[in-house]
Amino acid sequence: MIKNIRKLFIHCALLLFCLPLHAKEVTITDYLSITNAPKYAKDFKNFSYTNPLAPKKGRIVLPAYGTFDNFNPYIFKGTASPEVSNLILDSLAYSPADDIGTAYPLIAQKFERPKDDSFIGFFINPNARFHDGSPITADDVVFSFNALINKGSPFYKFYFQDVESVKKISKLHVRFYFKPNTQNRELPLILTSIKIFSAKDFANKDFDKPTLIPPLGNGPYKIKNFEAGKYITLERNPDYWAQNLPTRKGFFNFDEIKYDYYQDTTVSLQALFSGNIDVRYEYIAKSWATGFDNPLVKSNKIKKQAIKHNRPATNQFFAFNTRRAKFSDARVRKAIGLAFNFPWANSNLFYNQYQRLYSFFTNTPYKATDVPTGLELEILSKYKENLPSDIFTIPVEDIFRNDTLSDRENLKIAISLLNSAGYDFINEKMCNLQTKEPLEFEIIINSANGNTFTRVLLPFIENLRKIGITATTRVLEVNTYKNKLDKFDFDIIVGSIGGIQMPGSEQVDLWSSSTANIEGSNNIMGISNPVIDELITNLIKTKDNNLYTAYVKALDRVLLFNHYVIFNWYSDSDRIAYWDKFSSPKTSSDIGVDINTWWSKE
Repeated sequence: MIKNIRKLFIHCALLLFCLPLHAKEVTITDYLSITNAPKYAKDFKNFSYTNPLAPKKGRIVLPAYGTFDNFNPYIFKGTASPEVSNLILDSLAYSPADDIGTAYPLIAQKFERPKDDSFIGFFINPNARFHDGSPITADDVVFSFNALINKGSPFYKFYFQDVESVKKISKLHVRFYFKPNTQNRELPLILTSIKIFSAKDFANKDFDKPTLIPPLGNGPYKIKNFEAGKYITLERNPDYWAQNLPTRKGFFNFDEIKYDYYQDTTVSLQALFSGNIDVRYEYIAKSWATGFDNPLVKSNKIKKQAIKHNRPATNQFFAFNTRRAKFSDARVRKAIGLAFNFPWANSNLFYNQYQRLYSFFTNTPYKATDVPTGLELEILSKYKENLPSDIFTIPVEDIFRNDTLSDRENLKIAISLLNSAGYDFINEKMCNLQTKEPLEFEIIINSANGNTFTRVLLPFIENLRKIGITATTRVLEVNTYKNKLDKFDFDIIVGSIGGIQMPGSEQVDLWSSSTANIEGSNNIMGISNPVIDELITNLIKTKDNNLYTAYVKALDRVLLFNHYVIFNWYSDSDRIAYWDKFSSPKTSSDIGVDINTWWSKE
C-alpha cells in the first residue's frame, strides 16, 4: 500500500513538473470534446457497442481489392495498404463510432488545454510501448507530426495548417502550438488522430519513400507475413500495451487476420462460397439481389445481412475536371448531368436498392435543403454579387434532373443550357460556336469497379449521343488510375469521398483554391472559388454550433449550384455476408458493421 502511494505521489509530482508556470490557466482533462458533452463518463469501462468479455481466439480472412507496394499510406508515392496501418499503429486518442465528436485516451493519457486555446497538450501514458518494448515518448509524437507535414501526402499540410509548431515539454509531455488568432475548434480533436511512428525506427529510413519493410508498430497487431499484391497476414500482439484500456476493451479479438487481395469483386464472391475468405461486403446491387442464390446461404452456413447505419453517406459521383476549358462553365456541367437517368439505373440495374445523393453531406444535419433561410441566408447574402441569383430563389432539390420528366424532356432542357453557354449543333455534333470544337470527353474507371460502372455508363453515354455529345469510357488498372488522379490527367472520373461526420479542416483539401493545382490533393475537380474559400475558413473557425451548421449548409449549397459533380447513389445499410462462425455485440447503436468488435465462435 505504501509502495503504491509512493508511486502515485511520484506520478503527481511529475505531472505538476510538466505544467506551465501559470498552472491555473490550464485545464487537465480526461477527454477532448467539440460539444463538451461526452457520452461516456470518466470511469467508463468500455464502449457500449463492444463486448469486453469477447474471447481472444481464432482467425478471420478478409478480401482487399487492388494491390499494394507500400506499408505507409501517409505518403504521396506508392500504393499502400491502409488496413494494415489501422491495425499496427495507434493514435494519441480514439473517437468511438457512437460519439465521434469526443476523443478518449489511448497513447495520450491526459489532455492539456489553456484558457486561451493557444495550444493542445498531451500527456503520454507511461505504459505506452512499441512492439519491441521501447516506450512511446514525446520525441516520437514530434517526429510523426513533422514527418507528415514535411514528407507526407500534400493533404496533411492543409489539414494541419493552423499548427505553428510541436514541442517536447518533457519525455512524456508534448504540445502543439497554434498560429496566432487561430480559430479552429476541431483542431485539437484532429490532432488526436495522428498515428504515432517510432522516431528511432526511421533514423536510417526515408519516411517519404514507399517500402515493404513494415514500420515498428505499437498497435494491437503485427505483420506476420505477406506477399506484395497478394496477401497480408497479421497476428495479434499478446503483449499489446493498451489491450485493457476502456478505448480498446472488446476490440481486436482475432489471433490472426489475413487480407487476400483481389482485382475483381466478382472473384471474391466465389472466394466466399469456396471458403477462401470468411467475410465479404457487397457493393454491387445485382450481386446482392441475385448472386447469393447458393445452398450455403439457404442453409445459413453463410449469413447474409443488411445492417443499418447512421453514418454520413459516402459521396460517390462522376467528377468533372474543371481545369479543362470545356468544363469551366457550370451550365455545361449541369447539362451533361441531365443525361444521367438514375431512376432507370436503380430500377433496371440496382433492384431499387439505392437512394440518389443530393448533397455532399447526406445523412447529416448539414445537408442544404429548400431555399436558404435564417443564418444561412444572412451568410450567403454577403456574397450575393458573386453567386448565381437563383441560389436564393430555387430550392436546392430543383437544380437536379427532374425525374418526373422523360429523358426526351430532360435532354431538351440540357440543349437549352448548352445553347446559353455558347454551344449548338454543327453537323449533328454539339460544338463550341467560337472554337468549332465538338464537346467530347472520356470517363475513366478504376478496374476494381469496371464491370459495375460500365453497365451504368452505357445508357448515360447513349443519352449524351442524342444531344450530339461524344463520351467514351476506359477502365484503368488501379495504379494507372491513381496516377491519373494525382496528376489531374482526366476529363471525368468515377470517384468517391468518404462521408464526413463533422466537416472541418479537411474541407480545405477537398474544395479550396489553395489545393486546386497541387498534385495529390483531394480537390480532384480543381475547384477555385473565393466564396467557397471564405465559407470553409469561417466554418473552421466558428465556435458557435448554430453558426457552424449554417456555414456548412451554405458551403453545400454553393457547391451544389456549381454542379462540380454528377451525384450517384448511396445505401443506408452495410450489406455483408459471412460464414456462420463469428459473433458480434448486440447493440442499439446504429453504427453499422465494425468487424474489429467481432469474435470467433469456434
